[in-house]
Amino acid sequence: MRQTKIIRNVWLGIENLLLHKLRSFLTMLGVVFGVGSVVAMLSVGEGASKEALEQIRKLGSNNIIVSSIKSAEEEATSTQHSHMSIYGLTYEDYRRVATNFEGVQQAAPVKLTRKDSRLRERAMELRIVGTTHEWFELVPRQVLAGRVLLHSDQEKQAPVAVLTEFGARKILATEHTIGQTVRMGGDQFEVVGIVKSESGQAGNIQIPDQEIDAYIPIEVARRYFGDIFTKRTSGGDEREMVELHQILVRVDDPKKVEAVAAGIERMLESSHKKKDYVVSVPLALLKQAEATKRTFNIVLGSIAGISLVVGGIGIMNIMLASVTERTREIGIRRAIGAKRKQIIYQFLIETVVLSTTGGMIGLGVGVLIPFLITYFSGMTTLITLNGILLPLLISMTIGILFGLYPAIRAAQVDPIIALRHE
Repeated sequence: MRQTKIIRNVWLGIENLLLHKLRSFLTMLGVVFGVGSVVAMLSVGEGASKEALEQIRKLGSNNIIVSSIKSAEEEATSTQHSHMSIYGLTYEDYRRVATNFEGVQQAAPVKLTRKDSRLRERAMELRIVGTTHEWFELVPRQVLAGRVLLHSDQEKQAPVAVLTEFGARKILATEHTIGQTVRMGGDQFEVVGIVKSESGQAGNIQIPDQEIDAYIPIEVARRYFGDIFTKRTSGGDEREMVELHQILVRVDDPKKVEAVAAGIERMLESSHKKKDYVVSVPLALLKQAEATKRTFNIVLGSIAGISLVVGGIGIMNIMLASVTERTREIGIRRAIGAKRKQIIYQFLIETVVLSTTGGMIGLGVGVLIPFLITYFSGMTTLITLNGILLPLLISMTIGILFGLYPAIRAAQVDPIIALRHE
């Protein structure tokens, strides 16, 4: 019986709204755009945050990346043609990091250079990464063919190389991939494996691998290419002497990561006269990014929520006008026995129908906008369950809150005065 009465009241509310279709539609638009903007903004924020967090997670929450950089003094003197910049991490730094710190599980040295590479008529510039087999445990990547570097390659100083998929497609093309001999610089290397690579930047940390990488044993890189590199710039050639460009470190417990990073920083301060290194902690960046994500979502949600409030004010305005128009109707209903709470329910049902219908249409608009953003701009967007339910619940709540005052106002109309109203 009660359920039937509720359904009847809902239908009555819908019929009353349909008497003024255009007015009801225009009133509903405020809620439609409010809900749509909330869903769209939250999905854009979630997508951007997810992409940033994924990039950071690829670096490893247990990892520390120590990189060589030019000090301010070296930057100032590097323009001199006769000057050779000497800076960065050393093999001794790597030995100390790998052996002197409790909690360090693994460490991999990294030596970088760029060389023109060729297989018969096909050629491209590759970034040569001299490292050890630990690299592929610290930076795990999918092996597409063959194998990665082994400890035996390091011991034998074997001239072998592992290419990334992009480089392999450019250099090897239609050739059989594994076992080919590729010339890098002036030396020949046997291709023993192909891996899938990632590229890009997570926060202010460069992801260790690139699409044009070729991995070789670090002792081979040191023997073939040495520690002195020549860089060609618009102002001429610059010579640099760098023993190691990076040291990748894995800590056995995430709780120790920041403490170990601080210890490495202190050790480098004592052994380096210049600030020619930087210690990056992906875990700290991950925590910062997650905190930023929460703040970002709150700000976006608040901005979009304002438009919902504006839509609610529009509903209140129209319902107050409706109370004035329907004063005689209210008087008749009161005269034939309708109670005040029934009048309140009737007007509340109309506002909830308005706000809920607008909210449902707004959800469709809010889902469509991120799809169009992704389709036309390629930007990552992510629609979550919370991002859909929250705006819908808010729109229903706004319908109740902003419809309450007009409903009470309607219920307080004196039936005798209302019957005389023209």
